[in-house]
Amino acid sequence: MINYHLTPDQFREQGKKLIDWIADYYENIEQFPVLAQVKPGEIKASLPDSPPQKGESFDTVLRDLDEKIVRGITHWQSPNFFAYFPSNTSFPSIMGDLVSSGLGVQGMIWATSPAATELETLVVDWLAEMMDLPEKFRSSSTGGGVIQDTASTSALTAVIAARERATHLESNKKGVRQNLVAYVSSQTHSSLEKAIKMAGIGSENLRVIEVDDRFAMQPEVLKKQIMNDKSNGLIPFFVCATMGTTSSNAMDSIREIGEICRIENCWLHVDAAMSGTAMLCPEYRHFMDGVELADSFSFNPHKWMFTNFDCDVFWVADRKELIDTFSILPEYLRNKATESGEVFDYRDWHVQLGRRFRALKLWFVIRHYGVEGLQFHIRKHVQLAQQFAGWIEESEAFDLVLKPPLNLVCFRCKGDDDFNMKVMNSINESGKAFFTHTKLNGQIVLRMSIGQTHTEERHVKQTWELIQQTADELA
Repeated sequence: MINYHLTPDQFREQGKKLIDWIADYYENIEQFPVLAQVKPGEIKASLPDSPPQKGESFDTVLRDLDEKIVRGITHWQSPNFFAYFPSNTSFPSIMGDLVSSGLGVQGMIWATSPAATELETLVVDWLAEMMDLPEKFRSSSTGGGVIQDTASTSALTAVIAARERATHLESNKKGVRQNLVAYVSSQTHSSLEKAIKMAGIGSENLRVIEVDDRFAMQPEVLKKQIMNDKSNGLIPFFVCATMGTTSSNAMDSIREIGEICRIENCWLHVDAAMSGTAMLCPEYRHFMDGVELADSFSFNPHKWMFTNFDCDVFWVADRKELIDTFSILPEYLRNKATESGEVFDYRDWHVQLGRRFRALKLWFVIRHYGVEGLQFHIRKHVQLAQQFAGWIEESEAFDLVLKPPLNLVCFRCKGDDDFNMKVMNSINESGKAFFTHTKLNGQIVLRMSIGQTHTEERHVKQTWELIQQTADELA
């Protein structure tokens, strides 16, 4: 009888080739154009329309990977990647993810893999300690943390739990019938609007609060809007404060917003997707002043903490509110451990049932770098961003739009929006570097996001010289 599976010896042989391929990729990554230089449909057209009838050799697959796939990759791990926010990784994280894939466990409940659940509890408690989060977010208290895929899922989880608190779990039974109202700023990530729609609240019941000259939510405007909604018979139930907005890395005042939420009994969710990593360093923790007032808090280790996508950590102050909202126990999931009440079943803490063993890559990263190693690299990236901002300020051809609180620099070439876009597009199309733009106060603003694992001062300096040179040539 034919056996199409790889044997352990064959896997060992081919697996070593793949590890070598990944190591070679990182050794040569600076040779690739950062932004993929292909046209829509080009990669698909280079591949067969139909699947192979007979299995192909691993060497053939690797050859196609080199010749057909890599040229269609935008290289997020390039040290010259300065776009969006980082989605960095590291070799320890890759190895942890490899172990997770190798074990292939499904950690939906404690019984389906006790180690997957208990290691997750441990590493999110470690992170809470490393970031000096309030005791209520630890598993030893009323709350705890859970690993989600992205901050978008955490936002949806928070909105649904807040909805159920406001309706005393009635929405789970009868649907959303109350006039619930949620609040975000004009700079809040679009995933919050999506969550409001998905949770049945409706986009017309989402209030967008004005920001100040630092692009942070104005608490006094929030309070006024809540009062106005209450006077019209509406029920304020949810507020999202952002610690590090996507466009400008703006920092909302968690304390001021939190005090309003406490008085008005609104769920306060803090979205710290990128900037949460900086809380590993004590000198940046003033940005989360007032976090003890939050009901939930999330950040993405897969952005700036050298842990490959996907990995978002979501903490709640009261895990019972999550469990009451999401728990459904069909007969096929009943087991002694769950019924004992002595274990966490994380499938009750969020939307999805199935769960990957994501805790392994976090465990590998934290154990490899240690707190000191992680702090070293975060501080280096912030220092590089401040250095880049200094070069902008010294230049007569560019304007610094606002001083960067951490590692995102927002700037403009002196000139109109079209000129700024031409400079950015010219550089991106060259493949030498990649950065992106946003709009602030109605103007195009260029964003230099410095947080890639292997970015050094020389990469930032070379890109600054490239920006100046390109602007001069296009002027």
